[in-house]
Amino acid sequence: MEHSKRKPITTVTWIVMLALALTGQIAWAVENSWFNTFVYDTITPDPRPVAWMVAASAITATLTTLVMGTLSDRTRSRWGRRRPYILFGYILWGLSTILFPTVAYIKTTTLAVVMVILADSMMTFFGSTANDAAFSAWTVDVATPNTRGRVEGVLNLSVFLAQIVAMVAAGMLIDVFGYFTFFYALGGIVIVVGLVGGLFLKDATPLETERSRGTIPFLQEFAQLFNLRVLRENKQLFILLLFIMISSIGMQVSMPYLIVYLENYVGVTKSEFSVIGGAVMLGSAVFAIPFGVLADRWNKRLMIAIATVVSSAGGILLSLVNSLPLLSITGLLWQAFSVAAGIASVAWLKDLLPEENRGKFLGIRMIFWIAIPMVVGPWIGSALIQQFGIATTLNGQAGFVPVPIIFQVGSILSLLALIPLAFMKDPTQR
Repeated sequence: MEHSKRKPITTVTWIVMLALALTGQIAWAVENSWFNTFVYDTITPDPRPVAWMVAASAITATLTTLVMGTLSDRTRSRWGRRRPYILFGYILWGLSTILFPTVAYIKTTTLAVVMVILADSMMTFFGSTANDAAFSAWTVDVATPNTRGRVEGVLNLSVFLAQIVAMVAAGMLIDVFGYFTFFYALGGIVIVVGLVGGLFLKDATPLETERSRGTIPFLQEFAQLFNLRVLRENKQLFILLLFIMISSIGMQVSMPYLIVYLENYVGVTKSEFSVIGGAVMLGSAVFAIPFGVLADRWNKRLMIAIATVVSSAGGILLSLVNSLPLLSITGLLWQAFSVAAGIASVAWLKDLLPEENRGKFLGIRMIFWIAIPMVVGPWIGSALIQQFGIATTLNGQAGFVPVPIIFQVGSILSLLALIPLAFMKDPTQR
């Protein structure tokens, strides 16, 4: 097995992996939650700009990961294979995060909306290059069958820690220091970690099966992504991607508007949201990680189905309550089991990735996991808010307050993901 030729992962590599994973996930968690509230609070309460920004960011992330993932697969330089993209990508990611809030200085609302979408897309380009394309592929490169479980553990741990930081610390820091100081500090951290981590990162030596990549023209290789033969040869992978796409669409109907809903409909402050979010994420870690381990050892398909049903029920219940304890409990059901299904399905997906095309297929994953859900889901949410939301005026701008129906519709849509899941062949069943 060529995997056996991989060198063991050193202590320095483990530290670099955790630092880059944690920092990247914090940046993404903040972008997925607080960027939207920033637009609502400082530019306009109209839900459409949030949907546009999320959609533009998702498309940018997908195209970037497709192109840069394929490019990093082919790169051979004295700096390494993935390392240049990680090092310079993280630095530019941090700089663009620092620049993001400056769009609030623009007084013309239409221009401010255009610029905030462009600023978020620019940040997403650098973040996707560094994290989604290069870093994700690098973690697969350095892993062996003996260490893959531990690598996945580090990556999943970073997601939970990042969500806790984004949920607990971010809200309180924004309440105390404001958006500008918070984004400046976040961008600075991304720059420092990217610089130090990138300098200490060691690329894995390409395997024999990966060394012939440069003989295929880049455009020809990129075009292979959309070849029907690729679909036929990886049928199970694409069925699983359909599950991920549909469940993600359901989640994205309400997720971009979650904090706005809690603040403006329920009456929860940013600091109170930090308490709720922290409790939910800690509880999710307690539930989701053992759930993922159990899914690996038992019936993976059935466990993912159960998690999807419970998560959808939690989303509906969340829309019916308004006290902090009940919001925490229902939010835990909604998020913990969604994360559990995500962990099990992504681990399953990585088992199905063609070894010689990881970077490219991680890009394909982005179409189903990010691009389509983050275009379709927020658009549905925005339409529901405009149709059923409560009219409001904020900073002289007309808009709407999100209402519970976005959680109810999103949860029902997530249940439709069970249809493609039924056609998956569970690897744990013989």
